[in-house]
Amino acid sequence: MTTTVEGTPGGCPLCLETGKVAKQAGGACWLRAGDTVLLATATMSSGVRDGMDFFPLTCDYEERKYAVGKIPGGFIKRGGRPSEKAILTSRLIDRPVRPLFPSGMRNEVQVIVTSLSVDLANPPDVLAVLAASAALMISDIPWNGPIGCVRVGRIDGAWVINPSIEQIEASDLDLIVAGTEDSVNMLEAGASEVSEDDVAAAIEVAHAAIREQCALQRELAEKAGKPKREVVLVGPSPEVLQLVRDRTAAELRQAIQNPDKASRESGLAELKAEIVERLMPEFEGEPKDLDEAVEKVVKEQVRALIIEEGIRPDGRGLKDIRQITSEVGVLPRVHGSGLFTRGQTQVLTSVTLGSTDDVQMVDGLEGDLEKRYMHFYNFPPYSVGETRPLRGPGRREIGHGCLAERALLAVIPDKQAFPYTIQLTSEVLESNGSTSMGATCGSTLALMDAGVPIKAPVSGIAMGLMTRDDKWAVLSDIQGMEDFSGDMDFKVAGTASGITAIQLDTKIRGLTMEQIRATLAQARDGRLYILDRMLSAIGAPRESLSKYAPRLITIHISPDKIGEVIGPGGKTIKKLEADTGADISIEQDGTVYVAATDAEAGEKAAAAIRAITSEVPVGAEFTGKVTRIMGMGAFVEFAPGKEGLVHTSRLSDKPIRRPDDVVKIGDELRVRVVEVDPQGRVNLSAVGLDKPFDANDVKPITQDRGGRPGGPPRGDRREHPRNPDRGFQKPPKPETEDGDDMPRARFRPRR
Repeated sequence: MTTTVEGTPGGCPLCLETGKVAKQAGGACWLRAGDTVLLATATMSSGVRDGMDFFPLTCDYEERKYAVGKIPGGFIKRGGRPSEKAILTSRLIDRPVRPLFPSGMRNEVQVIVTSLSVDLANPPDVLAVLAASAALMISDIPWNGPIGCVRVGRIDGAWVINPSIEQIEASDLDLIVAGTEDSVNMLEAGASEVSEDDVAAAIEVAHAAIREQCALQRELAEKAGKPKREVVLVGPSPEVLQLVRDRTAAELRQAIQNPDKASRESGLAELKAEIVERLMPEFEGEPKDLDEAVEKVVKEQVRALIIEEGIRPDGRGLKDIRQITSEVGVLPRVHGSGLFTRGQTQVLTSVTLGSTDDVQMVDGLEGDLEKRYMHFYNFPPYSVGETRPLRGPGRREIGHGCLAERALLAVIPDKQAFPYTIQLTSEVLESNGSTSMGATCGSTLALMDAGVPIKAPVSGIAMGLMTRDDKWAVLSDIQGMEDFSGDMDFKVAGTASGITAIQLDTKIRGLTMEQIRATLAQARDGRLYILDRMLSAIGAPRESLSKYAPRLITIHISPDKIGEVIGPGGKTIKKLEADTGADISIEQDGTVYVAATDAEAGEKAAAAIRAITSEVPVGAEFTGKVTRIMGMGAFVEFAPGKEGLVHTSRLSDKPIRRPDDVVKIGDELRVRVVEVDPQGRVNLSAVGLDKPFDANDVKPITQDRGGRPGGPPRGDRREHPRNPDRGFQKPPKPETEDGDDMPRARFRPRR
């Protein structure tokens, strides 16, 4: 039986349907918005695997190219590893869904959202979160939803719910908000220096639409929802927790108050092992339950220390920032580098500048895109003192790199002002919280060191939250223990003028607007403090690029001249690149980018392109190369792809019989343009170059070029028309059979 509910939450038509497809899944929802159609399924395992000590939730977004009528590019058409966009959408689903599962749940849960049809008016990423929530609501899986998810943009000062892709590009804010009816539990945003008040206002607008989405899902669950299955929740009993609190709270609180991460963690590990061994005789359950109880008490003591006393594990106050050091130019051969250290978090970022040919091509559902600015984030195991196999980047690394990339996107100069392709790579050297914001700060330092004219420097900070009953405290610049024990990780990046990026994840049901506003205000103070410390290392972008960076020259030519630069079969442009060592890219609007390893090669190629595309002025002088020799004179290539004729009479001041008496093919010859005929043919002269040009002084051609080009002139001793090495011979007179000359035919005029 098919069940359908429809509505217009936030003014956006939406249809949720179940019971028609994927009926063997724990829950399946068919979502349609416009021509975008998604299928979301949620399934849970029947039991718990042995040794499972965490909640194994997997959220996957399956991007299908057929959804937009495309066949995947490349040799393999089936498709393989998910795209970066698909990975980010999978994370977008996971982050708001995860906190709403019961604590202690260990059954495997898999949520899969598949794009079946996608239009450009309804982007599938926010709809995927909504579809996943609906599938969980009607499934047999215990879950404390629903949640809604909307995107908010601002166009011409007006808020727009779920804008189209075209509208997103025109908006100064791209904000994704997810949450329940009464709270917000996930944020993801990119912005063009938007104020904190405007961001908070946009969240409130989004939350109103989220409530309508939640109501629609509850209606679907009431009509078609399955009974929730009973699951075993793992965790220590209240009696065991109380035993551990009574016996160990004081010594655990003392152990966590240590500013050094390594010694604190090693000390806590030893103390935990000693506590478990000490209490085991009084405990009848599994040792792992006692160990988990000790871990819970540690988190409780961190929370109590902060809320009750306002003291953090490393001794800082709630708003204090760790010690910051900033350095630039630490890598001698790269185009730019920055080393940012905040406490025990350290990130090294390098900049590589490339030509327009180095852009990254993205084959997405929205169409083929070019990325000229990109950021790659690496998190090696040594940064936290661990060992693990080195494989490709995981979801976390891709997500952190995307956040740092988005944080600086608003200040990257446009292509017209700075046509280079920009690649940032951040290496996390030490980690104790907020490495993505460390990568953001390191990126600003590296870009300014490279001489990239960013519009404004960007800094970032990670904020935390501790709650207990009705009390709560916001923390600035959280470290690893506070992130592990706390209730949120709220990252904010921006300039002195406003916010450029936001990312919020929670471990609780969600945040109130009061908590969000307080966090944004406190984050601004922290951002500006960090920015001030960064600018002490370098106050503005360097005035020149690194000597190791390529030189890029931009030329604008008429689109009608593009063919002349390229030449037949690419002959001209290939020859230019071979002769100069430069890389040349031409766009359809006539913009030409010349990239070279040194300025001289770039200028040489640029000058050649200007010569090719410019109108040849009479009187201009060039140094060209002889390419052909014919009876009438020599052809000289005076610019790439452009030839002119130097008539024999203009090759020398002295009389000459043959052009090859003066020049040979391949010779360089200084020439002057003396004439451009109506057909665009250029006549050159190699004489009189020591005098200023005067059209009246141009030496006239002494021999008639007449007839077809290359034909022999009159006379007895001439070049053979096809073989210059043979003298020209008059054809013999025809003879009669007896040897007498054949009589000539008489000319008879017509009557």
